[in-house]
Amino acid sequence: MPMIHMRNVCKVYEDTGAVALDHVDVDIAKGEFVFIVGASGAGKSTFIKMLFREELPSSGELIVNGHDVVNMERSEVPYLRRGLGVIFQDYRLLADKTVFENVAFAMQVIEAPRRTMQRSVNAVLDVVGLRDKYRSFPSQLSGGEQQRVAIARAIVNSPSIVIADEPTGNLDPETSWDIMDIFHRINQSGTTIVMATHDKNIVDTMQRRVIAIEDGKIVRDEARGVYGYEA
Repeated sequence: MPMIHMRNVCKVYEDTGAVALDHVDVDIAKGEFVFIVGASGAGKSTFIKMLFREELPSSGELIVNGHDVVNMERSEVPYLRRGLGVIFQDYRLLADKTVFENVAFAMQVIEAPRRTMQRSVNAVLDVVGLRDKYRSFPSQLSGGEQQRVAIARAIVNSPSIVIADEPTGNLDPETSWDIMDIFHRINQSGTTIVMATHDKNIVDTMQRRVIAIEDGKIVRDEARGVYGYEA
């Protein structure tokens, strides 16, 4: 079974009648690195949000990391999300907590032992190059550093899948490449990565699998794809 399996997935927003996804079929295997591309409003964010059950399909089948997302009970949602690391464009850090505390918070939620927490947080801060900033607060960090903290928080519980929604959208090109280097290393360790992005340069340079969405439909799915739109 693929890590992500979508069959005939549709999403219609009942209040407006807008069709966000229209009969989408996708399989993503363990260890893949997949870019989701398309114009604003094409359906990328809806696609991404469904993976961690922030949105539900109107119809169709969606299996993520062995979980039946459509038919699961509300009480099962935390178990789905424990296997996922989710990273947003706006970082979503806790302003009153230090770098260490922001990352540790993801482990507190699953009631990890204190000794395990200390070791794991230090290890992922090493991965993202922020071990020396562990006492800093988000307001004392650059945008790139805040995104690194968000990545550390997302991977501290060793998720099977990392889901990133425009993670370089607020960053300058050089910092964006530093962030992509981290994602590359995470992927090299076997983690599946699904990333929505508008960054043509990154997509064209990395030549990973590209799924293009237009008007809620998948119009292109290429193993070594390019962005395919004007930047």
